Amino acid sequence: MVLSLMKFLTACLWRRQQRSASSSSSDRKGSDVTGRKEGLLWYKDVGQHLFGEYSMAVVQANNLLEDQSQIESGSLTLLHDGPYATFIGVYDGHGGPETSRYIYDNLFQHLKRFASEHKSMSVEVIRKAYQATEEGFLSVVTKHWPVNPQIAAVGSCCLVGVICGGTLYIANLGDSRAVLGRVVRATGEVLAIQLSSEHNVAIESVRQEMHSLHPDDSKIVVLKHNVWRVKGLIQVSRSIGDAYLKKAEFNKEPLYTKFRLRETFKTPILSSDPSISVHELQEHDQFLIFASDGLWEHLSNQDAVDIVQNHPHNGIARRLIKAALQEAAKKREMRYSDLKKIDRGVRRHFHDDITVVVVFLDSNLVSRASSVRGPPLSVRGGGIPVPSRTLSPFADPTET
Repeated sequence: MVLSLMKFLTACLWRRQQRSASSSSSDRKGSDVTGRKEGLLWYKDVGQHLFGEYSMAVVQANNLLEDQSQIESGSLTLLHDGPYATFIGVYDGHGGPETSRYIYDNLFQHLKRFASEHKSMSVEVIRKAYQATEEGFLSVVTKHWPVNPQIAAVGSCCLVGVICGGTLYIANLGDSRAVLGRVVRATGEVLAIQLSSEHNVAIESVRQEMHSLHPDDSKIVVLKHNVWRVKGLIQVSRSIGDAYLKKAEFNKEPLYTKFRLRETFKTPILSSDPSISVHELQEHDQFLIFASDGLWEHLSNQDAVDIVQNHPHNGIARRLIKAALQEAAKKREMRYSDLKKIDRGVRRHFHDDITVVVVFLDSNLVSRASSVRGPPLSVRGGGIPVPSRTLSPFADPTET
């Protein structure tokens, strides 16, 4: 009996050592995809990227999480010989999770491929990666149209940041937002600077852009239930996916009637061309906040920057989400503790899925960007174990 007990304990110890070794190996590779989950909230309180620390958090409101996000840090080329960079992606899906999941699976890989070809990071590399992702998803829609036509009405906003060689690239489709916290040397205060251009027809300049692009369509933007929408259907004017508003061949039966337009169209109604800006990082640039519009619906840019500036790095993304949910509860005259008890699906009536990624900038590391090296980091926000290349939980596995 003693011998049997010793064998059992030895086996347990061996398995524990194996798990520990596996965990250590994972840490050496820089892979950290676990995070923690509490109800509908997932968070990774603090971690290290090439140029400082980061914090991530996601709270689910929809039946299926439609937000996806990621941080990748390390070599941007397929041969792992540089350039070295940190990549941040926030993908706010609508109509379903398929497009945001597809972007997560493909956009960064396209970026690495084009960066390898160009041997550098540039606006052109980012634009090509977006275009390849859009074309790839539209080909998926074409393939699945006969068996799952509703995939034509699924799309996603797409916000990306790339920190490379002391330069920050910001690319955006839709209404997610990137905000910089910058110290004012004279006063010591930290100002919020919005870096991303948004494409939501609630913004007058975006409505004007839509009218100029579609001068023959007086109803290109319609005020419906006191909300401005493109063709009365969607608030964003640019996205990945949403094939039903880009190709007339997908705007017909058997697509649901509510998505079908009465008149056909020859040119795409929505665009997939991102707004891209380039910023040379400065010593007094402290941190970046990347978030889906669910956060900005409840917090101003300066409110969010003040929260980050006045609290520890550890857990800051989670703190931002809590602040947004507290505001959401206040608007509905309810307690935050009661809001947290509401389950997914029903929760969507109170707030959207919210994704937050805070990236801190160590000025010493940024200034030495050309020589900074480190183990690769790859983190997926949400902690949802979605198999690679899975388009939909309802899709036939043989089709995906």
